[in-house]
Amino acid sequence: MTKHIHILGICGTFMGGLASLARDLGYRVTGWDQNVYPPMSTQLEKLGIELTSSLSTEQFMPAPDLVIIGNAMSRGHPLVEYVLEQGLAFQSGPQWLGDNVLRHKKVLAVAGTHGKTTTASMLVCILEQAGLQPSFLVGGVVKPFEQTARLTDSKYFVIEADEYDTAFFDKRSKFVHYFPNVFVINNLEYDHADIFADLAAIQTQFSHGLRLVPQSGCVIVPQHEPAIAAILKRGCWSPVEYINDVNAWSVTDVAADGSAFTVCFKNVPCGQVVWGLLGTHNVSNGLMAIAAAYQAGVAADTACAALGSFTAPARRMETIGVHANIQVYDDFAHHPTAIETTLQGLRAKVGANERIVAIFEPRSNTMRAGVHQGKLAPAFALADKVYGLQPSEAGWSLADEANQLEKWAIADSVGALVEQILVAEQQPGHWVIMSNGSFGGIHQLLLKALKAREEQA
Repeated sequence: MTKHIHILGICGTFMGGLASLARDLGYRVTGWDQNVYPPMSTQLEKLGIELTSSLSTEQFMPAPDLVIIGNAMSRGHPLVEYVLEQGLAFQSGPQWLGDNVLRHKKVLAVAGTHGKTTTASMLVCILEQAGLQPSFLVGGVVKPFEQTARLTDSKYFVIEADEYDTAFFDKRSKFVHYFPNVFVINNLEYDHADIFADLAAIQTQFSHGLRLVPQSGCVIVPQHEPAIAAILKRGCWSPVEYINDVNAWSVTDVAADGSAFTVCFKNVPCGQVVWGLLGTHNVSNGLMAIAAAYQAGVAADTACAALGSFTAPARRMETIGVHANIQVYDDFAHHPTAIETTLQGLRAKVGANERIVAIFEPRSNTMRAGVHQGKLAPAFALADKVYGLQPSEAGWSLADEANQLEKWAIADSVGALVEQILVAEQQPGHWVIMSNGSFGGIHQLLLKALKAREEQA
């Protein structure tokens, strides 16, 4: 008899991907979420997964063999309380994934504050083009597969290793359940202020992660990153490979906008990457992916060639429209470092004379908590104009940032922000919409208005 798994919080990127993997393993999968809408709802329904947004406990009748509880669920939620009262078997998504899938694979896990989705997607691209057909679970739609997750017969599994907590009953980082053979740490800064008190708390979780890498495995980190070096000093029992290190993996001949670079191993050139991505941060992401793929037996020149055809995941400086001589991008950047490096790459590409407009929503819990106050103005220094949405119920004001930089304009609603932008921005340029959420549908509002402007002209 087919086992039945019911997933609470199924429409999140991770949980939706997990649902897909469980179905591929032969489980009957159903799920609940308060946000049952496309694209994840469509993706799941195509897989034959029944979804509900009802709070009725009838969804547990007959009782599933296992309830998987997403980390967005908390005590006090009526469905969580029902599971506990009825004594139903339950587990976190990361633990289920680790026990039922990852234990049987060679796991390449990509962690860090920035670039996890992009680097993991690059690694999938390289392994795929090398003929290894990896399984994967990534926090974004991986192109050209148009999927967030895939299960194959390959021994390799690429996973985005999130440091966010596992579940309300397990406050360890998700990646503690992944048992990586190759553990990539892109970078490390303070983030997730709703979960971690400080950077030291995040470092402790990464230290736990390092303890799970076997001696036959590998840890890949950037050189000269004090926050990561401090973790390694706590204990690492696996070989460490460094990037940006002439004695290991490094780059030369980097184009100003990051669109081309030469890869070196032990200071010997071994391939060139020419691609459509921008920014030195993506050069580092690419080098991380090349170094990780090498651990799976993929030669550096093969990896470089593969990245030449790489397409970034959705919402990573994705061009979503060009109207009235204005190119509109959608970008996931929601941390000062990511904002700064993204704008650096775009400025290097378009030059000093083209207009860059940044349209920004401080949506993350860390942003709303005011952790990055005083750091936003410098991050947006290369934009000609910044339009910001004042976060509701925040204990701080974007006006404080605007006082540091006269080129800011602030509104307290999406409608008002759109009106400001359309009135003030009449000249050609590049508009970068930056948010890790839907931003109130501002993307389509602006594109529709620009298209109408173009038709009138």
